[in-house]
Amino acid sequence: MNENTTKHWIDTTLEQFSQYLQAERHASPHTTKNYLGDLHQFARFLKEAFPDWAKVQENGWAKLDVVMLRRYLAFLFDDHVAGSVARKLSSVRTFLKYGVRQKWCESNLAREIHSPKVPKRIPGFLTVDEVFSLLTTPSDQSLAGQRDRAIMELLYASGLRVSELVGLDLEHLNLPQAVVRVLGKGNKERLIPVGKKAIDALQKYISVRSQFLPEGKKGNQAFFLNKQGGRMSARSVERLLEKHVQKCGIQKKVTPHVLRHTFATHMLNAGADMRGIQELLGHTSLSTTQRYTHVELDKLMEVYDKSHPKA
Repeated sequence: MNENTTKHWIDTTLEQFSQYLQAERHASPHTTKNYLGDLHQFARFLKEAFPDWAKVQENGWAKLDVVMLRRYLAFLFDDHVAGSVARKLSSVRTFLKYGVRQKWCESNLAREIHSPKVPKRIPGFLTVDEVFSLLTTPSDQSLAGQRDRAIMELLYASGLRVSELVGLDLEHLNLPQAVVRVLGKGNKERLIPVGKKAIDALQKYISVRSQFLPEGKKGNQAFFLNKQGGRMSARSVERLLEKHVQKCGIQKKVTPHVLRHTFATHMLNAGADMRGIQELLGHTSLSTTQRYTHVELDKLMEVYDKSHPKA
């Protein structure tokens, strides 16, 4: 069997998996790209390390064994950190689970391989003073400034993922009722209340939004527009945030995800219920939200140290 045919069955199965991710799991383009990147790397390793496997004349996933998977794990550990190895192994596990369903293989052997322990990362966040400094940096005198202020106010006020923010259409915002309708991961919809400061910034932006559209162009329903009148990308939001962080002099790496963490942290410190925060963030599992409890514990320890006579 020649190389082209070998590539064909690998590419065909990966393409089917890609379609499954998008059609059934409603994975974002970014998530799908990450899965396929990991799986193409997995397939390349197998073809180089086990050339006989690459020469089979039928679907080779049925001939996968645990030894091959352990070799791949060892290969990854040569130049990847534990978190990256765990993610790549998770991609293989998800793919093989789909492979069992498609009858490409009898069992998901990747389930027999334990993921490396990944140290829990404390999410980065800004102080209240830093947030106020950042949010007042964009100029109210420019179109871009009013848009940028609205974007940052909404990120901090709602805890939206950047993908959710750039996916907003005009119909998703109900400013009179101060709520935003968001389509999150897995196409799950949720309603998020938005505070007065953010509503004010959004109203100012929407009053000038039409000026971003080229003359005669009215059909774009995207809420946040770029200079060409098109929908803003996640990378554009990251860049504008970097620009304003640099302007206001904050000495931290601030991303849209950091503003999401900041929203959750400040809500928790103000006494919000953990399950309420879980709903607002769109987390499927409460354990994901519980990463923020370190902040509450730090605060409690500080109060304890200052107040308890035996501290």
